[in-house]
Amino acid sequence: MIVLIVLGATLLIARLAGLAGVDALNSWPAATRAGLAGMLLFTAVAHFNSMRHDLARMVPPAIPNPMAMVYFTGVCEALGAIGLLVPRTRVAAAVALIVLFVALLPANVHAARSGVTLRGKPATPENIAAAAELAAEGTEPPADLNASQDYKRHLARVLTRRALEDASQ
Repeated sequence: MIVLIVLGATLLIARLAGLAGVDALNSWPAATRAGLAGMLLFTAVAHFNSMRHDLARMVPPAIPNPMAMVYFTGVCEALGAIGLLVPRTRVAAAVALIVLFVALLPANVHAARSGVTLRGKPATPENIAAAAELAAEGTEPPADLNASQDYKRHLARVLTRRALEDASQ
C-alpha cells in the first residue's frame, strides 16, 4: 500500500509544482511521469536494503544467483525512473520498463504460488487492488474508434486484478 501512497503523493506534488509555475510539470502526463519515477525509485531502494532478501526468495528456482538478479532489477528500475524524466529517453525507458515488468511476472507468480511474503505480509485483496490501480493509473492509452481512454484504463485495472488473483490461488 505504501507504494501506491508514494505514487499518489509524488504525482500530486509534481502536479502542484506544475501549477505553481514549473513548466516541466505543467500537465498531467508530465506529473504522472514524475509520480511513476518517484515510485520506481522508491521500489528500487528495496533491492538494496533489508528487503532484498525477501525479493531474492521471489526469484524462481530456475534462475541462477537470485541476489544478483535482485540487484540487477533494482538498477533497471532506477535507470527506468530516470529515463522517464529525460525527454530524449522517455519512450525508450517506457518500453524498457514494460519489458522489465513482463520479465518480472514469473517471479511474482512464483512468489504468490509458493507463499513468499514481503516483510511477513502475504498477497491480500487490498494489495492486489492497489497493484491494479497502479496499472490503470500508469496507463496512457490512445483514444481511438475501438474504445475510450477511460475504458482502456478500466480494462488495465480489471485484467491486472484478475491476473494477480489467479496467480495468488
